[in-house]
Amino acid sequence: MAVQREGAPIWADAMFTDVEGAKSFYGDVLGWTFGEASSEFGNYTEAYSGGKAVAAVVPPMPGAEGQSAWCLYFASPDAAATARKIGDNGGEILMGPMQVGDFGSMVLARDPGGVVFGVWQSGTHQGFQSMGEPGAYCWAEVFTREPGKSDAFFPAVFPYGAKQMEAPEDMDFRVFHVGDDPVLGRMKMGSEFPPEVPPYINVYFGVDDCDAAVAKATERGGAVVWGPMDTPYGRFASLRDPQGATFSVIDMSRTVGDMPKMTDV
Repeated sequence: MAVQREGAPIWADAMFTDVEGAKSFYGDVLGWTFGEASSEFGNYTEAYSGGKAVAAVVPPMPGAEGQSAWCLYFASPDAAATARKIGDNGGEILMGPMQVGDFGSMVLARDPGGVVFGVWQSGTHQGFQSMGEPGAYCWAEVFTREPGKSDAFFPAVFPYGAKQMEAPEDMDFRVFHVGDDPVLGRMKMGSEFPPEVPPYINVYFGVDDCDAAVAKATERGGAVVWGPMDTPYGRFASLRDPQGATFSVIDMSRTVGDMPKMTDV
C-alpha cells in the first residue's frame, strides 16, 4: 500500500502477559491469524486479516508488566525530528527514537494530558496492509480529561487541521485531519469514566456484524464498556478484552442517522 502521510495512523500493537490467550481471543473475535514470533525483537508477533498485516501482539518487556493496552502509531518521515517536536510541545518521550532492524524507527511518547502513543518511520515495514475492512484498523479516538492540552499538542507535532463537532454541551468531540482526510478523533472523558481509568487512544477494528463480535467477546471473557449502538459512521461497541485492553469494533456497513455538523477550528 502507499506510504502513509505524516500524522496518519500507520500501525497498532499491544503488550500482553498472556500472548497465547490474546491470540486466541482476537482470533475468535476479529478472525485474526498470526505469524511466527520474532525472537530477535522480543517475540513480536504480527496479526493478519485475509493474509494482510493489521496489528501485532507482544509480551511485555521486563519491568513493564502493567495494564495491557493498545498503542496506535502515527507515520513520520523522520522519527527523531518528531521526537524533538514532542518534547518541545510538552510531551514526554518514553522510548526512542529507536531503530528496529531494517523495519523502521519508532518512538513511544505521552502527550501533556497523559495519552500514550507511538511514532513510526517506515523502513521495510510500511504499516497496515489493510484498513477500513472487517478485521482491520478503521479509526481511533484520543480519550482525555484535558482536551485543551491534546488540541494544542497534536497539531503542533503533526500537520493536522481540526474540526469541532456541533454537539450537546456534555459532549466535546474534535476531529484532526491531514489535508481533507479525517485521521483521528478526540473525545473529552466525562464523569462516566472512573478516576482510575487513564487517558488512552481507543482503536477501532472492523467487523462484519457488531452484535456477533460483542457476543463472541463476552463469551471469551471480555466485557462490554458501552454499546452496541448505531451511529452515522456505523454500528459499534467498545470492549475490554480479558487482559484489560480496551478496543472497539465497528460494522461500517450499518449506518443510522445524519452526519453531524463539523466546524473548522
